[in-house]
Amino acid sequence: MTTPVSASGHLPVGVAIIGGGPAGLSAGVNLVRANRRIAIIDSNRPRHSATLQSHGFLTRDGSSPLELRRLGREEFERYPTATFAQAIVNEVTPLSVEDAHASGFPDGIGFRVRGSGVRGAADVEFLARRVLITAGLTEELPPFPMIRAFYGTALHSCVECDGFEKTDKPLVLIGETSDVFGRALLISRFSSDLIVFTNGADTVRPDQERQLESIGIRVERRAIDDIVGEKAEMTGVRLTDGTVIARVGGFVRPRWHAPVEFIGDQPLNRDDWGLVVVSDRGETSIRGIYAAGDIVPPGPQQLIIAAGGGARVAAKLNMDLIHGALGVGQIDD
Repeated sequence: MTTPVSASGHLPVGVAIIGGGPAGLSAGVNLVRANRRIAIIDSNRPRHSATLQSHGFLTRDGSSPLELRRLGREEFERYPTATFAQAIVNEVTPLSVEDAHASGFPDGIGFRVRGSGVRGAADVEFLARRVLITAGLTEELPPFPMIRAFYGTALHSCVECDGFEKTDKPLVLIGETSDVFGRALLISRFSSDLIVFTNGADTVRPDQERQLESIGIRVERRAIDDIVGEKAEMTGVRLTDGTVIARVGGFVRPRWHAPVEFIGDQPLNRDDWGLVVVSDRGETSIRGIYAAGDIVPPGPQQLIIAAGGGARVAAKLNMDLIHGALGVGQIDD
């Protein structure tokens, strides 16, 4: 029997991985090492593109996230069953049982994954037995005109990643979400000179404010106008009443959004934060579609944790494919 080929000329793959960050690349390397044919489809639009250095990744502490992605892609592409495509995925549709069998997928589960090429790359289409979403999240920063000028240098979103470099400095924490209190406690390990700005939002309870005050952390509830600085160095936070509070850097809590529009109207379960809910093995509410990395609870973490999550889900995916080929059906959690 002739093996079906997709419209872009690719052979069917075991797993189409959407997203080429640490989680996706780690999963991809582990799956090609299991002799799986794997396609990674990446839009080349990483959330951390403004970050100059990443920390906490063993043997790569201080490397830029972009360098980690480059090295990971090179490692993945060394394997003969690896395909890396630069494209934005715009459609993931399940195959009928008949089409899945015709594509060589023994358990009748499969997907058609289509994407639009970026930076001159061709459009792509893959037929895949399984899909792994590691697309990360998109960030919505507070709408201050100059915040992007300092994001990734003076201001960061990951306390565990960048807290050490802020030790003993006068810092800010800007956030309008209910987890600001816990983040303030994390930052207090690095600097006692911290002001929490809620930008008018009622997200720090009075009892939490008293606890913060007991360790020297002030809560500023007035609305923010902008971040100010001189010669690319952050110097403070300007409030809407004109007051400027001197600060040299700190942390901001973005709002995150899971970019899974390509799923369409398929029933993908999410939690209250909009993150994709998965089982213990990393499978979403859609049979055959898995997710890992920042896009699943608890959300963004260190790059090394995302990479570990990708490796863990890859092992579960490999067993799922083995069971499917044997006709055993869905594996247990």
